[in-house]
Amino acid sequence: MPNVTLKGNPVTLKGSEVKVGDSAPDFTLQSNALADVTLADSAGKTRIIATVPSLDTPTCHAETKRFNEEAASLNNVEVLVVSTDLPFGQKRWCGAEGVDKVSCLSDHRKAAFGEAYGVLIDGGPLDRCLCRAIFVVGPDNTIKHAEYVSEIAEHPNYDAALAAAKG
Repeated sequence: MPNVTLKGNPVTLKGSEVKVGDSAPDFTLQSNALADVTLADSAGKTRIIATVPSLDTPTCHAETKRFNEEAASLNNVEVLVVSTDLPFGQKRWCGAEGVDKVSCLSDHRKAAFGEAYGVLIDGGPLDRCLCRAIFVVGPDNTIKHAEYVSEIAEHPNYDAALAAAKG
């Protein structure tokens, strides 16, 4: 598993690390309209999947807003932001922030996405939240880019993720 910290303190992650070249694990997440969303729902598109601990934290807030802005200029790319925030909170946050070009999805029910992608935090102050990571999944469901951000409080490498999505 990748080494991830929260303000310098090691974080334990559950699941398996996802690497470039792997097949993207399937998932069922919940939209803020309470509908199930799966990987197959965006079949044929490139997907940027950004995992964040909570939309209500400054870095997650800024990251989601950034991807919402970038999404407007991406052709045949769907951006999914995944957290364990409840769908009601995600809907409220998206509405208040004008976020309408990315899909905010919740892994609150079983945290199965978090385990499948190796981003589920096990223990500590963010127990059952997701660490900050970015995955770019090609139309063929192959992982084209994977970044587990080493310090949860820091931003991901936006340029690398966007280049992989466009490439």
